[in-house]
Amino acid sequence: MENTLYYGDNLDIMKRYIQDESIDLVYLDPPFKSSQNYNILFKEKNGSQAASQIRAFEDTWTWSQDDEEIYANLVIKGDKLSDCLQAFRTFLGPCDMLAYLVMMAPRLVELRRVLKLTGCIYLHCDPTASHYLKVLMDSVFCAENYTNEISWKRTTTKSDFRQGALNWPRIRDVLLHYRRDVHSGGVFQQPFSPYSEEYLASFYKHKDPDGRIYTLDKLTAPGSGTRGHPQYELLGVIRYWVYGKDKMQKLLEQGRIVQTKPGTVPRYKRYLDEVKGVAIGDTWHDISSISSQAKERLGFPTQKPEVLLERIIKASSNAGDLVLDPFCGCGTTIAAAQKLGRNWIGIDITHLAITLIKNRLADAFGDQVSYRVIGEPVSVPDAKALASSDPYQFQWWTLGLVNARPVEQKKGSDKGIDGKIIFQGNRPGEFESIIISIKAGHVTVSQVRDLIGVLDREKAAIGVLISMEDPTKPMQIEAVTAGFFESKTWGKKYPRIQLLTVADLLAGKKIEMPPIKQVSATFKKAERFRDDRSKQLELSGRKEKS
Repeated sequence: MENTLYYGDNLDIMKRYIQDESIDLVYLDPPFKSSQNYNILFKEKNGSQAASQIRAFEDTWTWSQDDEEIYANLVIKGDKLSDCLQAFRTFLGPCDMLAYLVMMAPRLVELRRVLKLTGCIYLHCDPTASHYLKVLMDSVFCAENYTNEISWKRTTTKSDFRQGALNWPRIRDVLLHYRRDVHSGGVFQQPFSPYSEEYLASFYKHKDPDGRIYTLDKLTAPGSGTRGHPQYELLGVIRYWVYGKDKMQKLLEQGRIVQTKPGTVPRYKRYLDEVKGVAIGDTWHDISSISSQAKERLGFPTQKPEVLLERIIKASSNAGDLVLDPFCGCGTTIAAAQKLGRNWIGIDITHLAITLIKNRLADAFGDQVSYRVIGEPVSVPDAKALASSDPYQFQWWTLGLVNARPVEQKKGSDKGIDGKIIFQGNRPGEFESIIISIKAGHVTVSQVRDLIGVLDREKAAIGVLISMEDPTKPMQIEAVTAGFFESKTWGKKYPRIQLLTVADLLAGKKIEMPPIKQVSATFKKAERFRDDRSKQLELSGRKEKS
């Protein structure tokens, strides 16, 4: 199975490309219906952030004619989902929450279709909509396949406390866990957390002559025989025991049963080095959200910590299984799956997210990861079609070709800058910028002159005009006469104005510029992944289940 990154609407992608019962594990973190605008922040050369943010997506929902059509198509099927949506409409009316649920409904239907019978799904949401989503999941996956409602403590009361607020601080997210078919089995590998020092001091107080630490645990069975446990005499004591006579005799011979004095109830000698720790339940308070200083923080507004996804993937899949994230954002699920030896599929509807993921994979894994990208333009006609249908997506895709990041785009305030690349200047702590301007339509020499003006205004080093059309002769002359940027660090001159076409970029042509060093601020680099699992497993003599 080849790892795949899809650009496009996940509903369409799943219908077109993903086969029935082919996925082992689904994790999705859709927009929360929190009525927020999510911006992605980038640092400028001087460290400021406010001037360099772009809207990644707008998490607002309003009932529209499209929602009405989708709703009608789902209702006419007359199944449990139809009943559920009609009940929602009766209760909620045609409002923003109903629009959100109608958006989610057909996607959940497709996710159920692509899941293997032994597979499972985790839907990450917040309490704003979790109760509605749980009922919706019941109608799609069947209530008997509900497994858990996990509560993740994502922040602290200190960080979420607001003076004068009339509510308790909101510090948790919800993960709804469902199986595709509870009767078909599946994967679950219980995670454990270490015992606290206080617990160990209180309960593991005994030590063998060879230094092994142990506690004395119960051997008596609960329920006074009502649960079918055997009753017999052991070391002069009659009780209902957790084990039968044969196993108990073996434990006696192994010295694992201790009677502190005649007549006392025998107990089991449980060694500390044999226990795994405390079984983690459905309340997770040991995973912190990503702080502003975290190494893995990439600036994506809804980014989740990798350790959260690693817990889910380890618990509910095996090495080599296929993991799907249909709202993959900046690719945390993908990165975690890659680290843990799983195959993966990621889907996102913005080229910005696809670019961020490609950079993240390259930084973290280098040539250790291979994957294909489907849905991106691969020819000039493809690029023209994208430019015609969605100019912003075309800009983000084009910027991805040159590893530039977008800048803030406000309607009616075009400053001639679509993207930037930041590189190391001639002295430590000094940075220079490359201004990117993208033109999908007709180009003229006036646009080159405008770009020169932008360079002067921004005090930038290099300007690049990327166009769909070939540059005219006057444009080329204007670019040549703009002169050069001289890099003393590299002892080389680079054209101050460069003209590239989309065809040039697709053919592999690059911007003439100084090499990007690690200190580049174009994109924040993901931490390099060091795969030491094989070494660890070799030392411990264990192998991961497969």
